[in-house]
Amino acid sequence: MLHDRYRCFLAGRPVETGTELFVSNKYTGAPVTRVARADRALVTEAIGQAAAAREAVRRLPSHRRQAVLTHLVQRITERQTEFAAALAIEAGKPIRDARGEVTRLIDTLRLAAEEAVRITGEWLPLDISPRATGYQALVRRFPVGVCGFITPFNFPMNLVAHKVGPAIAAGCPWVLKPASATPVGALLLGEILAETDLPPGAFSILPCSAADADPLVTDERVALLSFTGSPAVGWDLKTRAGRKRVALELGGNAACLVDADADLDFAADRLTFGAFYQSGQSCISVQRVFAHRSIYEPLRTRLIERASRLRLGDPLDEATDLGPLISEDEAVRVERWVAEAVAAGARVLCGGRRHGTLYEATWLENVDPRQKVSGVEVFGPVATLTPFDDFAAAVRAANDSAFGLQCGVFTRDLRHAFYAYEELEVGGVIVGDVPSFRVDSMPYGGVKQSGLGREGVRYAIEEMTERKLLVLNRAAEL
Repeated sequence: MLHDRYRCFLAGRPVETGTELFVSNKYTGAPVTRVARADRALVTEAIGQAAAAREAVRRLPSHRRQAVLTHLVQRITERQTEFAAALAIEAGKPIRDARGEVTRLIDTLRLAAEEAVRITGEWLPLDISPRATGYQALVRRFPVGVCGFITPFNFPMNLVAHKVGPAIAAGCPWVLKPASATPVGALLLGEILAETDLPPGAFSILPCSAADADPLVTDERVALLSFTGSPAVGWDLKTRAGRKRVALELGGNAACLVDADADLDFAADRLTFGAFYQSGQSCISVQRVFAHRSIYEPLRTRLIERASRLRLGDPLDEATDLGPLISEDEAVRVERWVAEAVAAGARVLCGGRRHGTLYEATWLENVDPRQKVSGVEVFGPVATLTPFDDFAAAVRAANDSAFGLQCGVFTRDLRHAFYAYEELEVGGVIVGDVPSFRVDSMPYGGVKQSGLGREGVRYAIEEMTERKLLVLNRAAEL
């Protein structure tokens, strides 16, 4: 289903590099394809080509930028089966979830095409006092220039789209380093972009090591660095990025509150999805559930029953619910963290066993919040369940975290919904669903250790553009 080899893209052209990166089937562990691997010199050359293309890209009329994005949408729609299969193989994503990501990929790029022709500004009256009589102002957004993008393995197509789609819409040239474990999705997008009339130098897609990607962080010709990945790496990049803008989409250990009046069957269905889709490898995966004591036991029963039905296996099998983690090392790490929690007094309600790169859907209770499975991002199919008696106390418990990405709240009490919205220290509160809910148009991002800035196409365009003021002295004409 995959080609034997994929070239990388330098300044909009497919190129060979002389070295290669092997990509494995995450379920079998067998190598399935090779991609051309860039070095530091090639990354630096790509930045130079992007900088040279800055004016040409900036001056593209909005209808041409929209046409490029519309072409992406059309061609991906035609190749949906191929894209989904690539996701299932290189990322270990169950095929049903892979199709869902391709659908979101199309949505994200369609949104970018729409936003490309409505990057608006504002008119300001300045005659707020006699000295400014006759003055008025316009404010427009202009592209910041070259953007550097570093993307993760867990959504190797849609999270790429959340960076490159807004950049194309805004008129910014860019250089992308996709995750080494899952570079094929980005290169498939590159194949389609190479069919368009973007100016030479407008984009480069370069699989490479973290060390070789360092010019994206340190080169002053890069005006904006956008990184999605681990907090440790993200905050280190920020300290080394100099004067450039930095947008960080980092980790989380998302909490979900289940109030006394919640619909337990619905909540259990959604919590099962939120905790275990993509084997928990999502920044907004449900990790900590706080349930009102009056409904704790019946909710626990429902969660155990649903998790126990989930099927582990080959991502290409339509019946598979949980595919492999991205590597066996990650599965071993999850296994170790669960064992540490159990040794500290936690109880395994279901799951808790590893099968090579696969890990069972696991619920834990009586977990010390200092344990890694509670206090650190697990990035695996493990979640904790804790009772509460007071809603405000549950909000405080959810806030007792270094992270703050999104939080879910199941309640029918409007007072509790707004209390959660006002008091939870997160970037987004999802009432009536899990924190794992995301629509690609909404502002998405976190606070505390979870990052800086917001994605969601229109909001990413704001990050990639600069306001410029024009002041008009109409009085001088009189």
